[in-house]
Amino acid sequence: MACTSCATSDNSTPKGCQNHGSCATGNCNKLTVFDWLANVSLPSGQKPFDVVEIRFKNSRKEFYRNSENLPLTAGQVVSVESSPGHDVGVVSLTGELVRVQMKKKNEKTPIDQLPKIYRIANQKDIAVWQNCREKEETIKVRAREHAIRQGLQMKISDIEYQGDGSKITFYYTSETRIDFRMLIKDFARDFQVRIEMKQIGFRQEASRLGGIGSCGRELCCSTWLTDFRTVNTNAARYQQLSLNPLKLAGQCGKLKCCLNYELDAYLDALKDFPSLDTVLKSSKGKAVCQKQDIFKGIMWFSVENQMEWVPLHVSEVKNILALNQKGELVEQLEDFAVETPKVEKVVEISSMNQDSLTRFDRPKRPQNNNRSQNNRPNKPNDSSNQGNKSENSAQRNNPANQNKPPQPKNNSTVDGEKKNFSNQNRRFKPKNNNNDNKN
Repeated sequence: MACTSCATSDNSTPKGCQNHGSCATGNCNKLTVFDWLANVSLPSGQKPFDVVEIRFKNSRKEFYRNSENLPLTAGQVVSVESSPGHDVGVVSLTGELVRVQMKKKNEKTPIDQLPKIYRIANQKDIAVWQNCREKEETIKVRAREHAIRQGLQMKISDIEYQGDGSKITFYYTSETRIDFRMLIKDFARDFQVRIEMKQIGFRQEASRLGGIGSCGRELCCSTWLTDFRTVNTNAARYQQLSLNPLKLAGQCGKLKCCLNYELDAYLDALKDFPSLDTVLKSSKGKAVCQKQDIFKGIMWFSVENQMEWVPLHVSEVKNILALNQKGELVEQLEDFAVETPKVEKVVEISSMNQDSLTRFDRPKRPQNNNRSQNNRPNKPNDSSNQGNKSENSAQRNNPANQNKPPQPKNNSTVDGEKKNFSNQNRRFKPKNNNNDNKN
């Protein structure tokens, strides 16, 4: 990076310019354009193009007319015309390349009606501008609280203060139409400035906020992509991608824009392929296409009532189709199959004096619970339990036994021995603390 304040410090950690998107060099900005016409001299007698591209917060860029012929370069902070008051922005592009950018963005406003550049921003303009930028995060939180309190189905994703602090623009996303008249009244009463609401799409929200994609790089919409083309699931089908919405969707919740990047190459390669509905006729029966490999030019067919797939080259498929049109049948598709690569012999890991990879798959040894089971009294059988239950119920129903005192319960064990586990036969020796003290 050309920014000297972003250089690496002594402990090998980047310092960072801490300008939060307003770096004066232009290298930390979003959607930057390399001015490849900067060193090209103009023909004699031709005036330089007096329109300048100004960048504001995030990826918002607009064109302004340099009516005062100020010596502007990329990275300078300027004060421009706004309604009401003035705004502060950073020069992102000058010269003849601005004319190309205006044509690319379909700028239909005539050059004489473009807003003007007042002056190069002084220290007072920059101080007010930075003070407003510091208040944006707290105001965004309060604005979301107002929207939640009124129960509006909207998300305020970003706000932007005007350079002089006289207006706040709220960017929000919503799937339905929102009646925010009461919300604007609450904003004006709370913030004491002019309020402007702008609804943006989910892709525009991702381009303004930025982020890291699943590929590990910054989002295309926030770095170089300026137009959002429609993306549908047919792009994924042509490229034989799994229709998994979690993998095909980006951070905006829509299909990834990168699905269109290689779509033309796939469509050109599929022109030489027969359709997936192609049916080959053989003596064993009809064969249906199961899948295809676009890069290798191979199609897999399976005969009816057979599980094996036969790989065939596209040229062989066309030859079989030509024979079928003449009324001829192929004996078997295996005669035209593509040779599959041979699998190399795998070297056993045990021969390399290493531990086996399946050492964690060995079943655990059963625990030896014989010792604990021997110490427990054996449980009587179910039949004996039922007999004991019937005998106990008969004894309780007998009026002669009602006046008898309750007998202690005896538990039967092996070999017919009876042991009394009640607490009556157990003797505990009380502790004599006085004797211990005497000793």
